[in-house]
Amino acid sequence: MKILLTEDNEKLAQGIKKGLEQEGFAVDVFHDGLESERHMDLNWKNYDLMILDIMLPGKDGVSVCLSLREKNIMTPIIMLTAKDTVSDKITGLDAGADDYLIKPFAFEELVARIRALSRRPQQALPVVLKIDSLELNTTTKTVTVNGDPILLTLREFGILEFLMRHPNQVVTREQIMTNVWDHSFDSFSNVVDVHIKNLRRKIGHYEKNLETLRGMGYRFTI
Repeated sequence: MKILLTEDNEKLAQGIKKGLEQEGFAVDVFHDGLESERHMDLNWKNYDLMILDIMLPGKDGVSVCLSLREKNIMTPIIMLTAKDTVSDKITGLDAGADDYLIKPFAFEELVARIRALSRRPQQALPVVLKIDSLELNTTTKTVTVNGDPILLTLREFGILEFLMRHPNQVVTREQIMTNVWDHSFDSFSNVVDVHIKNLRRKIGHYEKNLETLRGMGYRFTI
């Protein structure tokens, strides 16, 4: 999953980003509500979820949420708030948020809320991806072949998941970087090629399914 986090407390934002990346998510961070909304307007298809603080400079989180929903941008939104009154919760949910968390919160609860939203039927994102005997579980972050575990790094796992979610489709290096890395990546780096090479080596028999199309990108065939 790729997440857009909007939180004006830079220390908290970096802490959340670091924690989520260790869980295997790709995270982009904004500290201003208006800038975040403008970015989401143009790039909403690249994100699976948005974490949005209510108290923000530029434009408050409730207004950002309302604006996105009015534009039919239905990306799931978890709102963060320091206010715990019922009316504040209702205001956030009425604005179109899917869930909310009251600060301070346990990081484990945030991850659980994210996973719960990703399992909702409207997201149409299966938890287990399977091609013959190759099985990838997005919840446990495990990959097996014939039941035997394959040890992948988080980046390798993210690339394989992205390819398995787009079987028989040509995906470019830019698409992989956009969905597996945050927006600060170096687009001229060969980091994707290096990870693909390592991934091929680890998935053994299925390396033949991971095709390189020169000048175009990659394709995982089934």
